[in-house]
Amino acid sequence: MAPLLRIEDLHASAEGTEILKGVSLVVEPGEVHALMGPNGSGKSTLANVLMGHPGYEITAGTVEYKGEDVTEWTPDERGRAGMFLAFQYPEEIPGVSVVNFLRAALTNRTGTDYTVLELRLKVTEAMAALGMETSFADRYLNEGFSGGERKRNEVLQMAVLEPEIAIMDETDSGLDIDALKIVAEGVEKLADPERGFLIITHYQRMLDYITPDVVHVFVDGRIVETGGSELAASIEESGYDMYRTGVDS
Repeated sequence: MAPLLRIEDLHASAEGTEILKGVSLVVEPGEVHALMGPNGSGKSTLANVLMGHPGYEITAGTVEYKGEDVTEWTPDERGRAGMFLAFQYPEEIPGVSVVNFLRAALTNRTGTDYTVLELRLKVTEAMAALGMETSFADRYLNEGFSGGERKRNEVLQMAVLEPEIAIMDETDSGLDIDALKIVAEGVEKLADPERGFLIITHYQRMLDYITPDVVHVFVDGRIVETGGSELAASIEESGYDMYRTGVDS
């Protein structure tokens, strides 16, 4: 059986500047991977490249999803196939309610034209499972949302869209402890033997609530070390300087 996600010697650039410098990793079904690195190391670039952002050019290597090379696929093709990106800074969409946004997204994901009632029932069930107020569904997408509400909305999208590989780009960014716990609990509830997670983060604190199967240290556009969850604790204690030195030398 093919892994959910296989990245092989991936190089990518933006405006002629190389950012990813040979990234390789494999996420199997049911696994939670954490990718940790300092600011400016290229973590968010990796997330965007995996989802086919047109602002980046893949210059070498491949991205495979469930055994299929998706390197040339568009973002919507990847989304329909079951790939999902939770953004670091989710955008506001005034005038579009959460429930209507999810209806359009789920219709695009599954090819089924859900009625508003069908979708509302599905969203209500997901909100109940995540401990969210049902009134949230009628608010305009991210308009006036706190940082925690924006991130919880990303988790709600995952619950409704049911992706098979979820890439979370610094979902812990800007969250207080209470919001962080809520997001982490939501991710744990969505964990599934058939679903994989790639959690991209700068700090170890998200991993206080989610125990990853594999931790990767990402510095200067490449993975410089891979280990178990104990590696995250080591980074919290000693930082990234030793890895920067290793890359520079």
